[in-house]
Parts: sequence; C-alpha cells; structure tokens
Amino acid sequence: MNVNGSRPACLYNDPSVFVKTEFDTGSPDASMSTVLWAKTQQLQEDAFRQLQNIYGDHFPLEARHHLAPWLEQNFTTELDLANPQHEEHAQRLVLELVAQLESKAMEMTDFLIKNKLEQIVENFKQRYAHNPLSLYQTVQQCLNSEMHLVQRSEGVGVDPGTAMANDTIYQIQQQLNMLKKSTQECGVEIEKTRQMQEHHSINFYKHHQISVQLDSGQFQENSQEYLRWKEWRDKVAAELRQSFNNLKLQTSTLANRHLDMIKQVKELQYRVLDQELNKWKREQQLSGNGAPFSNNLDTIQKWCEDLAEIIWLNRQQIRQLEMIQEGLNIPSQETSMNILPELSDGLNVLLDSLVKSSFVIEKQPPQVLKTNTRFSATIRLLVGTKLNVHMSPPVVTASIISESQANSLLRAGHTKKTSSGDIVNNKQTMEYHQATGQLSVSFRNMSLKKIKRAEKKGTESVMDEKFALLFWSEFSIGNGEFHYQVCAPSLPVVVIVHGNQEPHAWATILWDNAFAEWGRQPFLVPEKVPWIQVANTLNMKFKASCGRGLTEENLKFLAGKAFSFRNMGYNADCSNLMITWSQFCKEPLPDRSFTFWEWFYAVMKLTKEDLRGMWIDGALLGFVSRQQAEEFLQASEVGTFLIRFSDSELGGVTVAWISLNEDTNQKEVAMLQPFTRKDLMIRSLPDRIHDCHQMILLYPAIPKDQAFGKYYSSPPETVPRNTRNGYVPHHLVNVIPGPLGLGKGTDSYPGTPATSFYDPQSPPSARNTPLSSVSVPMMDSQSSLEELHVGVGAAVSQAVQHLNHA
Repeated sequence: MNVNGSRPACLYNDPSVFVKTEFDTGSPDASMSTVLWAKTQQLQEDAFRQLQNIYGDHFPLEARHHLAPWLEQNFTTELDLANPQHEEHAQRLVLELVAQLESKAMEMTDFLIKNKLEQIVENFKQRYAHNPLSLYQTVQQCLNSEMHLVQRSEGVGVDPGTAMANDTIYQIQQQLNMLKKSTQECGVEIEKTRQMQEHHSINFYKHHQISVQLDSGQFQENSQEYLRWKEWRDKVAAELRQSFNNLKLQTSTLANRHLDMIKQVKELQYRVLDQELNKWKREQQLSGNGAPFSNNLDTIQKWCEDLAEIIWLNRQQIRQLEMIQEGLNIPSQETSMNILPELSDGLNVLLDSLVKSSFVIEKQPPQVLKTNTRFSATIRLLVGTKLNVHMSPPVVTASIISESQANSLLRAGHTKKTSSGDIVNNKQTMEYHQATGQLSVSFRNMSLKKIKRAEKKGTESVMDEKFALLFWSEFSIGNGEFHYQVCAPSLPVVVIVHGNQEPHAWATILWDNAFAEWGRQPFLVPEKVPWIQVANTLNMKFKASCGRGLTEENLKFLAGKAFSFRNMGYNADCSNLMITWSQFCKEPLPDRSFTFWEWFYAVMKLTKEDLRGMWIDGALLGFVSRQQAEEFLQASEVGTFLIRFSDSELGGVTVAWISLNEDTNQKEVAMLQPFTRKDLMIRSLPDRIHDCHQMILLYPAIPKDQAFGKYYSSPPETVPRNTRNGYVPHHLVNVIPGPLGLGKGTDSYPGTPATSFYDPQSPPSARNTPLSSVSVPMMDSQSSLEELHVGVGAAVSQAVQHLNHA
C-alpha cells in the first residue's frame, strides 16, 4: 500500500494479522481520511500491530477506516457523561454512528466489504443495545489510544499512564502470540515424533519377525541364507537402537520446551489475572465512589481465552508425548527422570486457577441495598466459550453472606449452603451471546426479602454492618474430566430498611471502596486515614454526582469543618492530619445534631437534584463560611450577592447579599433563611433570586440575569381567564420582609408588594432574613381595569395580613 506515495505496505508473514492493504481497495472514503487516520496509516509495523490490539471485536478497525472523517469530527471532544445534556448527545452520536455504518454498507459494491460492515452493524446492535454509552466510551478509548500511538511515533509527549496502558496491551498480546506460535511449532514437532515412533514400532515388529525366522531352525547356521537374515536383523536392530535414542532425545527435548513454555504461561497468567484483572476489579470498586472506569473486560476476556486455548493445547501435547513414551517401553529406572506427569499437573493447576478467576461480576449489585426493592447484577465467565461451557450453560445462584461467613469462605473454600438472608429470583441460567462471544447471565429482578444480622458491639449500627452477595455455579469441561465449583463475592453491601438510613450506609461504602486494601480479610478497613486521601475521595464523589469537582478552597473549607477548626479558620493546613472514621461520620459537629458526612451528603444531594447546572457554571460558591461570605460582600458594591451552603440547616442553601442602611449609611450583609429541597421544588432558586430586586450582581460582579437567565421559568404574562369558572390564574413570587426589602427600583413582577416588616431584634450586621411567597394574579388581557385593580389589591392585602401574622 502506498499512502500518498510515501512508503510501500508492510508485508506480514502471519496471515491472521490484519493487513493494512485491505483498507485501500478503492474505498470512496480513502481520499477523505482526516489528519489522524492519515498519520495512523504511516505507523511502523510494530506500532500498527499495537493498533490492531487496541481495535478488536468491540470496535473493529474496518469501522474506524470507513468512518474516519466522521469519527474524528464527532468523537474527539471529551464529554462528561455525568452531565445529562452530554449523555443525551453521546447517545445521539451512537445512534448516528450505527446509521452511518449502515449507509456505508449500502453504498459498497464490493461484496466482502459490504458483508463485513453489515456484520459490524449487527454486532453493535446486539452488543450495545442495552448500554449505548458503552459504545461511545469504547470509541473514545480507541481514538485516544490511537492518538497516543501517533504522538509517540512523532516524538510528542504522551501521558505516562496512557502510554503504559497501551504498552501493557501490546506486551501481553505479543507474549500470547509468541506462546501460540511456540505451541504450534511444538505440535508440528510432536507430529513428526509420532511418525518416528510409528516407524520405530514397525521396525520393532520387523525385528521380531526376523528373529522368529532365525530361531525357527529353518536355516542352517553359517549358511548363506542364515547369514543374510542375521545381517538384516542386525541392521534393523541398529536402526531400532538409533531410533530409540532419537525418540528419547526428542521427547526429552519437547518436554523441556513445554517446561519453559509452561513457565512463560504461568508468568503471563499471573500478569493477566493477578495484575490486570485485579486492577479492573479495583477500578470497578473505585467507580462506586465516582472514579472513571475504563472497562477493558472484553480485552481481558480475549487474553483469558487465549490462555485457555494455549493451556488446553499444551495438555493435549503432553498427553501425546506420554503416549509416545509408553510405546517406547522405557525401562523403569529411566522413567524416574520423566517430567511429563509433573508438567501435566502444572497445566491442570493453571487451568483450575484460570477458570475460577475468570468467573467475575461484570455489573455489581447496588452497594446500598434496601430490602424488598428490586435490584440487578451481571455475571460473566470469561473462558466459557473457549472451553465449550456454553454448550451446556450452567445455572448461577446468588446468596447473601455476612462478614463472618465471608471470612469462612476465604479460609475453607466454597460452600453452597452459606446464607444470611432470603433473595427472591436468585437463580438464572447463563446465556451465550454469539455476537459478542460472551457467556454471561443478568439477574434483573432480584429482591432481598429478609436479612439476618449479627450482634452489634459498642456504637455499631446496622449501617456499619457489611455483607456481600455471593454468586456461585458448577460445571464440567473436557467431557467431564474436570469439574469446577466457582464463586464470586460482590463488593461489600450495606442492607437498609428505610431511606433515612441511606446517608450513613453510603459513608460505610465510600470508606470501604476508597481505603480497603487488596487481598484484605473481609471486610477490614483502617480506622483512620490521611485527610488528603479523604479529600480526594470526596472530590471524586462530588464530581461524579454534581458534574464538577471541588476546588482547593472547597477542600480547605471541608477540612476545617471535619476537624472543627472554628478558631483557626477554614484555611488551616490539614494535609498532614489523620481523620478517623468516628470524626468522619459518627461524631456530631460542634453545636449541631448531625455529623460531617451527613452535612456533606445532604449538600451533595441538594446540588445534584436542584443546583447541578449552577454548580457546573460556577454560580455557586457553596463551600464558604458565613464569616468569609461577609468579608467577600463587604468588599463588594451594594446589591452584590453570593450563594453558599448553610452550616446550620442540613441540605440547605442560602443567599447572602450586601445592602445599604439608609439610616446609618453603612453597608450591611444579610442572609436569607436557608432553602431546602422542599422549598426549591415549589420555586427554583434562580426564580427566587429573580424575584428579589435587592440582588443585582452575582459575586464578584456578574449581572444576575446573565448568570441565571437560562434557568428562569417562563414568566406567565398574560394567561386568559378560565372561561368555565371565571377565576384569574395566579403564580408565586418572593419578597424579602423588613427594611432590607425596601430597596429602590422596580420589583421582578408587577404587583409584587414592596413593603414588609422585620424583627428589630435581629443583629444589624448580618441577618437571617426569611423570604415570603406572595401569590400574584395572572392578568387577562381582556380584563377591565377595575378587575385588575381588585385582583392586585386583594393579593397585596393577603400578603400584608400574612406578614402581620408571621
């Protein structure tokens, strides 16, 4: 292949390797390839082999080629899938990707290319139908890895983590390819040895026949005929001795080659299972705290399948060598040096480890599990198709086990009767998905009906108690030669019966996910950890839930709150301090009835459900103390306001603003009584701010309509009177009572009362000012002026009466 006449195509000896020339068969898109794909096709042979390992069945290289311009135009921008708008855009891109491929397939005149593209489309529909975002993430990962390969080939700096991941994929695949090649070569040599052994057996029979003739007395000794037969027998005997020695040497050589190969398989299997698969499990656990999860389970399955194939072929070859040795009738004193039985046992151990380790929980059950609530989980057997387990799919059973039962399981192995509760719909048969080559089972309708708890110690609560779901199965392979019992415990779960137990339960899970050491005794976690690790965990969780992470200032504020540094301020250096589990979620904050975690969790939930867009935009300062808020506003012009999370109200948000006291001509900071989710469900925070004409500039100096305009509800301006009953519709607006609410200017809506009362006992520097809601009529354009005055007058009277009684 010549790309712009730059260099000839690379010629590969291995026909199984995808050759780049398949992409340049007159495809109408070849000349349209964009910059990245053009550079990719210039990669050297080794780099291009790495690219082939990146692209696979999950997203074939053919799809990359035929959609090159469109992919680079639409998939190179990073999207935040936690953002609903970005998520919706990603789903649209996935649908369009499939449509683009279908269109390309219809345009193709080459039958083979057309058929390949149609297969890819069908594969995508089956593989990603229930999770289209997974395809989006797969395409992005492939393009990012491809870009890093190109950058590295050009000498451009590459992120070390990504470069290491790409190198790992390449190295493992290269080792697998080498082991496959060695296995094939051994297979050829064993076949030659078998033929040698057959020839040796024929000669042995021939020698026996000649000896029978000579010993029969048919020939006289020293006769010409006798000497001729004797010479023939001696020649055959010499050939037998030579072939026997050659066969002994050949079988010994092949046994030693298998010994070296099994050592390599053992090292590679350790890397795949104990490093890469465990890394995937750890990332899966951290994703429960909001960490990004590069789900490469398909790649790991491919490695496991290759390992299973290599191990199985080596077992067969060892058995063939044993049969050859048996045919040689080697003396017993020499069989003590035979290593073949040891090799066979070693392969069986490797196979046992591979099968049991490849039974994994692809989709974890929820880690906070409420009784009598439906939940789901997905289990996959990574080597199921290679070992023909899919021909007779096994049944998988789920049970729930306690911490002590999990410890017993770790010490004594699997027991089917272990359970601490009753789960409905806990048995399912695994299914083989031909399009994806996966053997898996999805539990979609499980429900925990009853739980048996352990006795509590000290200050322990039910939200501190951890369980795990245990998924287990049994099956045979090799025509019943091997029988396996496999099991996979889930990540720790906390069982609750009421929604008010949820915050503390999530604290238990967050701490466990973040700080559990790999290979620990279930379910031990450290009692105290460095604050900096907790800060990183909180930042990760908040970003995943609310769309934007926490700043250094936010984390300093949280540290001050967690350690109760009221006197030292919220900017104290806590980087070297240790925080205990009790400080995190057991001990109430000073002068409060709730803990640090309960406060943080309530703030996070409020932001996620009602303030997410504003938090992403940076319109909320949020994590700022009352004192800091006053300092910020005192240095700002009148009418400036900011939004902060309440220190006293759990899950509350308040607005602080600066006004001018006309009597003293002094600036005064006031703070609205905090809003909770219940308040914001009635009227959103942007609409409430819009109603308050005292608030003009969002700190430091952003016009409020510029900051919040896109979040305002459409004002109901002129709504016709209900013709059926004659009533005038109305809507709610907010007013600030007291002198702080008497600012000059027009109200947000006509008819908003501009007078109120305030409590003269409130401190003048910074008041918590309640916000009143007033119902304002929606004016019918056909209403008479008299009716309008009556409607507005009645609304104002109601508001004044309400404030007098408040």
